[in-house]
Amino acid sequence: MTRNCRSFVRARKYITVPLSPEEEDFPLAYSMVIHQSIEMFERLLRSIYTPQNVYCIHVDRKSPSQFHAAVRAIASCIHNVFVAAKLEWVTYAGWSRVQADLNCMKELLESPVPWRYFIDVCGQDFPLKTNREIVRSLRALNGFNVIESDPAPGFKKKRWQYHHDTLDQVVLTAQLKDQPNISPSIFVGSAYFMASREFVGHVFDSAEIQAFLKWSEDTYSPDEHVWATLHRMPNVPGSIPYTQAATRTLGRAVKWSFEAGDIARGALYPPCTGRYRHLVCVYGVGDLHWMVRQRCFFANRFDLNMDNTAVQCMEEYLRNRTLGKTGAGLEVGTE
Repeated sequence: MTRNCRSFVRARKYITVPLSPEEEDFPLAYSMVIHQSIEMFERLLRSIYTPQNVYCIHVDRKSPSQFHAAVRAIASCIHNVFVAAKLEWVTYAGWSRVQADLNCMKELLESPVPWRYFIDVCGQDFPLKTNREIVRSLRALNGFNVIESDPAPGFKKKRWQYHHDTLDQVVLTAQLKDQPNISPSIFVGSAYFMASREFVGHVFDSAEIQAFLKWSEDTYSPDEHVWATLHRMPNVPGSIPYTQAATRTLGRAVKWSFEAGDIARGALYPPCTGRYRHLVCVYGVGDLHWMVRQRCFFANRFDLNMDNTAVQCMEEYLRNRTLGKTGAGLEVGTE
């Protein structure tokens, strides 16, 4: 399909003009870290795409060459989508997952697009809000970040108290690490976040942060403590004090198996109607009613092989809300 780019963009109904002045004046930057399912990637991209934003795609180096070629073909057809120049061999729970986002962050800062907030997503995410709704929420934050950040429970502390070796997987060793030279203690949260442009620039400009990132390279699942800890450091743009109580963020709607159940008996949400994978619900159609009532910007996880209809329903739901009456006459293909 990408051999004729104009035909591809029209056939896949990409939005080719900004849908409102407020969106045009508040561009966003995305880091998309993916490794499989070209169809799911393209459907995610189409659902978050607007011409004023900018999108950096990080493809796992160990993904098949055909997948790499397909991603590059799609990116070549869309002017504000590009594949990261430096690709990592991504290992589950390893430093490479953080480095992938850092690689995109650096290139996005060099982009001519004057984006205001950075958002990272993976290939199994899907938006719950339109671009306009995301823009309005982020504008209202006035520079504050959307980063989950909680005090670390005791059982997680060995993740960074001990050195880990990374081969095909991350392996705990008996070697104790030195304490990091940072102001707050370690906090934990999600690998997925939204941060102001000032925050992203500060990550590269601060010697303290760069030292902390280097210290984190041999820890387990650093993506779940790096951003959460930076969000508590003094003088970091958009951060919150380390003494402030944690709150649930607007980042991701996720159903963890150990928090699901009978809501009347205190469960946070109803059980997964799809299938659990690594304790996280891969959504089925039965989860959509709960999902669309969430305040979060994105939901995780979706898998076309698990339930293609769930993804299709979310696509149509979001598309209808994105276009509404403003969609009439726009060059987005026939609806």
